[in-house]
Amino acid sequence: MIIKVVAMLIQIILIIMLAPLVNGIIKKVKALTEKRRGAPVLQMYFDLYKLLQKSMVVSEVSSWVFRVTPWIVFATSLTACLFVPISSSLLPLHFQGDLIMLIYLLALGKFFMTLAGLDTGSTFGGMGSSREVMISAIMEPALMVSLFTLGLFARSTSIPQIMLHMQEQGGMLAHPAFILLFLSMLVVIIADTSRLPVDDPATHLELTMVHEAMILEYSGRDLALMEWGAAIKQLLLITLLVNLFFPYDPLPGAAGMGFVLLASLGIYIMKVILASVLIGLIEVSTVKFRLFSVPNLAALSFILSFIGFLQLFVLGR
Repeated sequence: MIIKVVAMLIQIILIIMLAPLVNGIIKKVKALTEKRRGAPVLQMYFDLYKLLQKSMVVSEVSSWVFRVTPWIVFATSLTACLFVPISSSLLPLHFQGDLIMLIYLLALGKFFMTLAGLDTGSTFGGMGSSREVMISAIMEPALMVSLFTLGLFARSTSIPQIMLHMQEQGGMLAHPAFILLFLSMLVVIIADTSRLPVDDPATHLELTMVHEAMILEYSGRDLALMEWGAAIKQLLLITLLVNLFFPYDPLPGAAGMGFVLLASLGIYIMKVILASVLIGLIEVSTVKFRLFSVPNLAALSFILSFIGFLQLFVLGR
């Protein structure tokens, strides 16, 4: 019991502290490829600290939904941390069906975020909420097919069990279908975290905002919680991607459990950094799609996941 509690604490603390770094790496990669110096990699840490020191301005027409949404977004992201193992040496909460629990936890935070965008009566907030719901609705099927295909392959709906099974099989190199599922999930993650070509997190143009439009009315501590919760969710999705398709950890042969754990955490951090660099390179090599072109990207993601499903289970393993 004590070991499981320690594993949960290590997992939560590491994800909370590492989440803002992902945004910093992506922005730094974009700046370097554009021949700019750019902001420091740790800039989001400074921004969050500054926001936490500031007071909040709340609209008079807003309700309790607007006030509790930052806490719900942050709490759901933290709770979801308990179901996505960062290492095979640290397996926090896991049970049959925790994959479904993870999806619904992240959906709960998104649901309240869209409600908060509508709550103040702002035109921008309503526009961003409607766009977010549309993008989520067309992207979720591809994510579900990809994850449940891996679950059927591992004969489990527990994320740690899927991770361990993929580690035994050799990760995405074990079967061509895993490459299709990897590409499908990568597209979904880019869309779900409001990245180019679906959304531009650096813009404040009313015609292109999606995520930024929903949090436009927030300030101070509430804005810090919203931004931090979104960063944690982004890291969780990246963790899910790299640990399911590249589940390589130091196993037997290492000198002691302490060394195994440190080496495993180091490998995990390197995988997250490489995934962040990949997302940054994708952003600088693409342009923002028109809103009505996003369904085509969603269809491509679903087709990739469905072909991976057919190849894995109809044509044989």
